[in-house]
Amino acid sequence: MEIIYHGHSCIQLSAGGNSLVIDPFISGNPLAKTTPDDIKVDYVLLTHAHQDHILDAYPVAKANDATIVATFELAAYMEFQGAKTQPMNIGGKVNLGFAEVQMTQAFHSSGIVLSEQGQIIYGGMPAGFLIRWNGLTLYHSGDTGLFSDLKMFGELFDIDVAFLPIGDLFTMGPDDAVLAAEWLRAKSVVPLHFDTFPPIRQDVDAFAAKLESKGIKGIALKPGDRHIIE
Repeated sequence: MEIIYHGHSCIQLSAGGNSLVIDPFISGNPLAKTTPDDIKVDYVLLTHAHQDHILDAYPVAKANDATIVATFELAAYMEFQGAKTQPMNIGGKVNLGFAEVQMTQAFHSSGIVLSEQGQIIYGGMPAGFLIRWNGLTLYHSGDTGLFSDLKMFGELFDIDVAFLPIGDLFTMGPDDAVLAAEWLRAKSVVPLHFDTFPPIRQDVDAFAAKLESKGIKGIALKPGDRHIIE
């Protein structure tokens, strides 16, 4: 399986001629090395409704005739824009044909800010995704703080790769993310949600070194980097 890191929390996974993207935030990311037009996928998965996770969801979905998978409320919002959607909710599973996706809880917030109208639209609960595909189990936590159910995930699932935020301020920081990785019993970790903006700058190499000291492989990617998991 190929992992492409598009920056911030945007991960694209590809195997066997199929592809999905999680939380596409590209056109608004000053560090991005690609454009929404370059993303070719079958599905778009959204963890929550914040702008830095959904900005390019509709354009990517429309260009690819792809289906957006999200919580009921966020899927409804995307359907109002004209997208094809697969609504689901926390604890549920959906079969994409080539992969099974289970939605998990996350501890964060979720809303669409309409600045000109002075309004915030409720975006449903924040979530993460457990993805079983091609003999691998991958976990994208979405934006979250540290929470003890991560231990349960580690007991229930044999996680090959965990994608975890490390930026602090809006999510857990590096130290909590190392603890999360231990609780998850993840074989390897790809850090997310860092460096995009000054308040969330982190030393990603130092984070990877902390993981290695715990016997966990740290995969520190830069926007545009590709990595193969076998």
